Amino acid sequence: MGKLDVKMLRYLTSEDFRVLTAIEMGMKNHELVPALLAAQIANLRYGGVHKLLKEMCKHRLLSYERGKRYDGYRLTNTGYDYLALKVLTQRGTICSFGNQIGVGKESNIYVVANEDETPLCLKLHRLGRTCFRNIKGKRDYLQHRHSASWLYLSRIAATREFAYMKALLDRGFPVPKPIDFNRHCVVMELVEGGPLCNVNEVNNVEALYDELMDLIVRLGNHGVIHGDFNEFNIMIKNDGKPVIIDFPQMVSTEHENAEAYFQRDVNCIRDFFKRRFGYESELYPTFQDITREDCIDNEVRASGFAKQVEKEIDIFLTDLDIEYTEEKDNENIETNEKDEKETYEDCVDEVENLQSQFNDLQFQNQISKKDFDLPTQEMVLNNERLNNDIATDEKVITNETHNSGESCSFSSNMKEESTHVYNDTQSIRSISTAATIAPDVIKKRTKLALDKREKIQAKKTLVKGEASAVTRIRRDNRATIKESTGIWGWE
Repeated sequence: MGKLDVKMLRYLTSEDFRVLTAIEMGMKNHELVPALLAAQIANLRYGGVHKLLKEMCKHRLLSYERGKRYDGYRLTNTGYDYLALKVLTQRGTICSFGNQIGVGKESNIYVVANEDETPLCLKLHRLGRTCFRNIKGKRDYLQHRHSASWLYLSRIAATREFAYMKALLDRGFPVPKPIDFNRHCVVMELVEGGPLCNVNEVNNVEALYDELMDLIVRLGNHGVIHGDFNEFNIMIKNDGKPVIIDFPQMVSTEHENAEAYFQRDVNCIRDFFKRRFGYESELYPTFQDITREDCIDNEVRASGFAKQVEKEIDIFLTDLDIEYTEEKDNENIETNEKDEKETYEDCVDEVENLQSQFNDLQFQNQISKKDFDLPTQEMVLNNERLNNDIATDEKVITNETHNSGESCSFSSNMKEESTHVYNDTQSIRSISTAATIAPDVIKKRTKLALDKREKIQAKKTLVKGEASAVTRIRRDNRATIKESTGIWGWE
């Protein structure tokens, strides 16, 4: 990867950062951001934005790619670094940028300094490298999502690490002091020392072994497991004291594989001491030795944390915690009472609705009864009018159709059905003016039909202008076909 070149940072204008931020915002729901969309988000003129985009592509802050449906711009790691460094410099967290001091499978480490020229450590998360891409299997960053950009996953990792360091430092653990973070960058205290993998001699091997094992158990008592507790993530200070680093992979002790992770951390330390110092001890902790004292996993929402941990409450909670559970039960009782009140109110509303519907039905029945009580003279007149209308319809049908036999049979059937309907007194009740479909149902159906029509129209629309990749592909295909006519023997 090499060192991050930050020379261009001093020459970028506010409009450049405005365009970079627009590309970042557009990447929330676009794999490739069109130039027109970037201009709209940045609220700048399209011509000026197009020139800025070309300049930033030249300096590799953005990359222009051609997609299957449309063309657009993508934010690179360097552009994302510039956005984060710009915010950190505006806050006064960092003032100067130094050399690279470490490279990992998912991060780069640099030395920076603040306004007081105090050296600090800057960690840039770099998820998505070819050596470590099984994020979905190793971490739970995706959660309910099926896919996400590597920049967004790096941002989640940085947020988690900052939260873990802050929670552990408040409880007295030997971790670097977190100072600030933005996007995928975390600024922390610079540890004066080196990693344990570079240490060949120790004054007291047994004391260091006991201290490291004690740290593993203390983390478990506070509800978390490091998950990657090895010689590469343990810094040894100049006075010989260990400092723990690298926390994005930490899990809760309630995780389904918590015991395996705990045992792996213990075995990593045992194997290293046996290989490097020739020290092997029969005393080592197990997962059953954990006695919960705190809930860091609840505070940070660690991976694998279970919301209901009542099975451990009886073991480690004090009298104060018992009062808390009682208060929680009281809150549950109050919420249940509220739910009962809401259900009672809903029942009252339903009863009122049923009463109104019953009244409407009674009104409709009264109308149908009035129709049923019509005098016989009106019924006779209606029958005669209907017969006259049918006769006129027969004449029209016979004039228009060629097959007179079919028309006569059709008219005779109509006569029989009409006389049957009006001779039967019960059939008059079926002819009513009341609507059989509720107005709410009609509104829902019309809304669904309009939504369906809009979706069909949206599918038909094509991208126009610079991002018309489909038209370009079709044009290329036509040219290829014309060029290849001689091969297939066509003229």
